[in-house]
Amino acid sequence: MTDTDTSGMINEDTEDHRDLIELEETSGSSRKQKIQASKCFTCSHCGKRFNSKGHLTTHMRIHNREKSVICPRCEKCFPNKETLAIHSKECPHTCPQCGKSFTHKGNFVAHMRIHTGEHPYTCSECGKSFIQKKSHKLHMRIHTGERPYTCLQCGKRFTYKESFEAHMRIHTGERPYTCSVCGKSFREKKTHDLHMMIHTEERPHTCPQCGKSFIQKQNLTKHMMIHTGERPHTCPQCGKSFIQKINLTGHMILHTAERPHTCPQCGKSYKRKIGLSAHMVIHTGQSPYSCVQCGKSYGQKSGLDYHMRAHTGERPYTCIDCGKSFIQKCNLMSHMMIHTEKIPHACVECGKKFKTEGTLKIHMRRHLEESPDSKRADEKH
Repeated sequence: MTDTDTSGMINEDTEDHRDLIELEETSGSSRKQKIQASKCFTCSHCGKRFNSKGHLTTHMRIHNREKSVICPRCEKCFPNKETLAIHSKECPHTCPQCGKSFTHKGNFVAHMRIHTGEHPYTCSECGKSFIQKKSHKLHMRIHTGERPYTCLQCGKRFTYKESFEAHMRIHTGERPYTCSVCGKSFREKKTHDLHMMIHTEERPHTCPQCGKSFIQKQNLTKHMMIHTGERPHTCPQCGKSFIQKINLTGHMILHTAERPHTCPQCGKSYKRKIGLSAHMVIHTGQSPYSCVQCGKSYGQKSGLDYHMRAHTGERPYTCIDCGKSFIQKCNLMSHMMIHTEKIPHACVECGKKFKTEGTLKIHMRRHLEESPDSKRADEKH
């Protein structure tokens, strides 16, 4: 057992002990006995306890795979080298292109389609094609709505077994995928793999136009919209469009009177959570985000991020027309209007148009100062 495993056992035992003490204080010894009885399935390797045999069986796969010997040709796991030797003789189907071997001819035939590009199984609904019949069958559940895997604890249903198993770890608390660098653990392998790229600094998805690279493909897809000008999410009320749906959702609140985020101390409410977070700094006086170079502190992380660019010289937002770059995205958006004929901000009083919202607000103050109500208020004073 490694040092990491040993420390994990100690932390888990400590947490379990702390939980039992709290239960004794609040509910008595009977409550403690019930909790202990509900977790009666214990892992013989690490001592972790589970409330069902199925959860223990799923957990044991981690230890079984750690101790197993893997076939270098087909990546199948075996308990020892002797079993692997027998398997090697029974792995007769070898790919002539990459050398990978298979026990069953069916798996070998399916593998060869990777090299030939053949996709014989086609979806009758959307036309998408697949190499394996199993993949086609799983895909069809999207169209039929079939969700065969149901969580017995919360009733949530899932289309795929992998998603169901990952969900069950929410209830068991199991996080089997641990980062070997920082020790952070994850419920899903794909989340773990993405996290590991932070340490390796691997960014496989690169923009062909500006060279900026990303860890995830979806982030590159969103970034490419900056170059193409595509903004697929449009507000039905004012016509303003956005690259991401989440930005449109946040924008739609501006058209309603709803202000769901309320300050518990003074009752002031905000349309967005970020507005409330910025406001709360007034009451707490906290500025937890400090610059390591000059010591200046900020109430929000975004404020520190913008400030750090003054030290690093980073200007990540670049105009695709003239190449001018900016520290903040809002400055780039205001600048982009120089290259277009678009003047979106119109004064409701006189109809005069402005390229930026800030300029319109300054203009509107003149109307307020010239209004009869404002003049009468001045005469009273």
